[in-house]
Amino acid sequence: MKGDKTMPRNPGITDEDIIKMYKSGMPFKEMVPRVGISDRAIRNVMYKHGVKMNREQSSGQPRKHKVNENYFKIWSHEMAWVLGLFITDGCVNKTHSSVSLTQKNQIILRQVAKYMDADYILSKKYKTRTTATLIINSKEIKNDLANLGVLPNKSLTVQFPSVPDAFLPSFIRGVVDGDGWVQKKGYVMNITTASSSFAEGLLLVFQTWKLRSEITEEITQAGNPVFRVWVKGKLDLPRLADIIYNDEIDYYESYKENYLRIHSKTHNQIIKE
Repeated sequence: MKGDKTMPRNPGITDEDIIKMYKSGMPFKEMVPRVGISDRAIRNVMYKHGVKMNREQSSGQPRKHKVNENYFKIWSHEMAWVLGLFITDGCVNKTHSSVSLTQKNQIILRQVAKYMDADYILSKKYKTRTTATLIINSKEIKNDLANLGVLPNKSLTVQFPSVPDAFLPSFIRGVVDGDGWVQKKGYVMNITTASSSFAEGLLLVFQTWKLRSEITEEITQAGNPVFRVWVKGKLDLPRLADIIYNDEIDYYESYKENYLRIHSKTHNQIIKE
């Protein structure tokens, strides 16, 4: 216990936070730097509150949870949508066989868990971040995502995956649901990425769909380039919505879809004429 006194707990971390991290399946090796105390002190918190310990998790191995480990092996509209979310909002653990997906909209996370036949295991990703994060522990899923381009520290290097044409709308829907920004007035939307290759892939898709689109580049304060792929025009945004928001994915309320469709009446009237 003497050693624990030299490791003060990180500010704002409560016993409840530690218990939530543990119950989410997070290994001790990940918990120690986030919590700021030793693994022995973490165990003491568990004992103090009568939390049942898991031997595999305490040894540093991710705790096993239910998941369809073949999920990313066969293309489907659902799989393409989930891949779009992971490629934008996903995170791959460098050292452990786990992947996670962060989303403000928990309805989307629950839908992903449902599609993947996964336990709905949530955790706070960082002590200062409250956005819900779905955690999936599976070496097979991690490897399959890697084969599809979802790797640790992917933001700068992620490539546009080779998605079959039939499933491109659902994939782009996942990308928009993940990193898309849509103007409330419904005239412009963009997707931001630090990967020039991914940006060019997106632009090619939008051009193939004959949408008014372009790429702009900005330099961050850190001196790194950021690319924005735009779709512009009150007629083009409803067309994009018609393409990507279809019945292939279970319905859920999406403010982004609503913004894209603000000028749908004008768009539909022109089509009729």
